Amino acid sequence: MMDLRERLRAEGIRLRRRYGQHLVLDTSLLQRMVDYAGVSERDRVLEVGAGVGNLTLLLARRAGEVIAVERDPRLASLLRKVLEEEGCGNVRVLQGDALRLSLPPFNKVVSNLPYSLSSDLTFRLLELGFEVAVLMYQLEFARRLVAPPGSRDYGRLTVSVFRRVEVELLEEVPPSAFFPPPRVRSAVVRMRPRPSPFRVEDEERFERVVRVLFHHPGKRVRNALYHSFAELFPDLRLDKRERREVLDRLLPPELAEAKVRDLPPADLARLSELLGELASPHHPLQEGKEG
Repeated sequence: MMDLRERLRAEGIRLRRRYGQHLVLDTSLLQRMVDYAGVSERDRVLEVGAGVGNLTLLLARRAGEVIAVERDPRLASLLRKVLEEEGCGNVRVLQGDALRLSLPPFNKVVSNLPYSLSSDLTFRLLELGFEVAVLMYQLEFARRLVAPPGSRDYGRLTVSVFRRVEVELLEEVPPSAFFPPPRVRSAVVRMRPRPSPFRVEDEERFERVVRVLFHHPGKRVRNALYHSFAELFPDLRLDKRERREVLDRLLPPELAEAKVRDLPPADLARLSELLGELASPHHPLQEGKEG
């Protein structure tokens, strides 16, 4: 890996911390990431943030094809040179923004993601679909992905991801494993898609309810919904007393009195369905509004 740093200097390229450009120097760590994903010749692997190819080269030795995405045109150009020198004909380099590029099909993802784009890239990958993803995140972000209900790290991100995939935090990584070293610790996470453990009738409503509730993670559910009532139901013109009465009639005590942070995802789905009754055009409040 020292050669890569020397190559960067020779090419006159300085990595930019503010863009999340941190190369992994620990070859054994990179090899474990490849192993965690179970990469084989049958796989077409997506790598986002390929940099100068230290992970790309390891993937190319095991995968049938590698799609390496790099936003920085300087690094993408150098990556192509490195791959040509190493004789890696099974790597396709795409220069551009992974959030906007039209990506070719892939079945696995192995990446050291730019930390500033962790959330956006994660949800883009979930939308596109994969068999398994092994991803490097900032440790704080990784802990939010696996946080249990009731913990400080549990929140909207946890719930939204839990509904789609099984998440494992595989190992923590010190700053010394990178060049230049980041100011934070990192973690390797593995995601495997699975059916949702609970039923969601209306995905858009569920995501909206989760979003507004976690504006107030420490509040009781009744109070959180009261404060977010207008955001959830913009067409219902109710005064403060009417809002409280509606919520008291609608919510069972075990949900109303629970703190938002303590509700497991399945209870949040149940709450979303209850609130869906209020949004129904057949609900008396909605019928009265139309009249």
